[in-house]
Amino acid sequence: MEINLTSDTVTKPSFDMLQAMMNAEVGDDVFNQDLTVIALQKMMADLFGMEAALFFPSGTMANQAAIKLHTQPGEQLICDHYSHVYLYESGGAAFHSGVTCATIIGDRGMITAEQVLEKINDPEAFYEPKTALVCIENTTNKGGGACYDINELHRIKQVCATNGLKLHLDGARLWNALVAKKQHPKMFGEIFDTISVCFSKGLGAPIGSMLLGDAATIKRAVSIRKLMGGGMRQVGYLAAAAIYAIQNNVSRLEQDHFRAKELGHYLSQLNWVACVQPIETNIVIFSVTPSVNYLQVITVLKQNGIHISALGKNKLRMVTHLDYTQEMHISVLEKLVLLDFNV
Repeated sequence: MEINLTSDTVTKPSFDMLQAMMNAEVGDDVFNQDLTVIALQKMMADLFGMEAALFFPSGTMANQAAIKLHTQPGEQLICDHYSHVYLYESGGAAFHSGVTCATIIGDRGMITAEQVLEKINDPEAFYEPKTALVCIENTTNKGGGACYDINELHRIKQVCATNGLKLHLDGARLWNALVAKKQHPKMFGEIFDTISVCFSKGLGAPIGSMLLGDAATIKRAVSIRKLMGGGMRQVGYLAAAAIYAIQNNVSRLEQDHFRAKELGHYLSQLNWVACVQPIETNIVIFSVTPSVNYLQVITVLKQNGIHISALGKNKLRMVTHLDYTQEMHISVLEKLVLLDFNV
C-alpha cells in the first residue's frame, strides 16, 4: 500500500465527483457561456459576501492576477518571508507585475499589523518603491498550516486603509482555517480587497481556483487572466468538480486535522525527531536530530511505502488529505514507531 503525504494536492476525484463532472452543462467560458462556471462564480461570491468571482486554472495564476490588479511596475508588496507568492510562484510578482517584495519574518508565516506598518515606505521618498499591496496567506503553507487570528487581520486591514494599500488573501487552504476556527467565509470577504481560494487542496477537486473581489476588479481580472493564458473553453466540467467539493468536502476537513495532530503526537515521541511545529490544520512540519540526515528519513519512509516531502534545512513535511484513509493512518503510525536511525 503506497501512502502519499507529500501534499493535499495528490487526491483524485471520487466516483460521485466524476459523475457530477460528466453531468455538467458546459459552454465556451471565454465568451462567458459556460453555465456551470457562471453558477460556481455566483455561488462563491455569495458565500464570501463579495460582488463577483472568476474561475482560474491555478492558485498561482489567481494570486499573480491579484498582484497585477493592485500594483503598478516599480511598486512594492509586503508579505511574510514564507509566503507562497514570494517563494513558490517562480518570481511571478517581478515577471508579471514588475514589483518587488518587502518580506517580514513573522510567526510561522503570519505577520502583524505593527510589522506591516514598519515596512511601509514613505510615499514622499521618491528613491524607494511605493508600497501598494499587502499579501496574507491563510493557512500558511511553509508555516505548518497555521491560522491567522481574525482580529489581527482586521488590524492589518486598518493599517492598509489608513495608508492607501490594497489587501489580498492567498486563501489556498482557507477552507482548513474556516473549519479549524469555526469561521464563516463572509468574515474574510469583509476584510480583503481580493481573495483567492483553491479547490484542489484538501477539497479533492482535480484543478481550479477562484479569485473574488468587487465587480469592477473582477471585470479587469478577466483581461488579466486572458493575458496570462488562463482563458478556458468548456471548463464547466472542472467547475462542477469544484461545486461538488464545496458542497461535500469542507466539513470533513476535521478528519484531516485530527489525523495530522495524531501524526504530530507520535512523531514527538520518537528519539530521532528534534521538534514538531504546532499543528492547527492538516500540515505537519518536523525536524530531525542533527545526527540524522533528513534525506535519509525520506528514503527510508519511501521504502516503507510512505511518501513525504522536504522543506530543506532539516525540515520535513506531511500533509493529510481526502484520500488518506484511516487504514493508511494506522499503518503510518505503526511504521513510524518502528523506525530506528541509530540515534
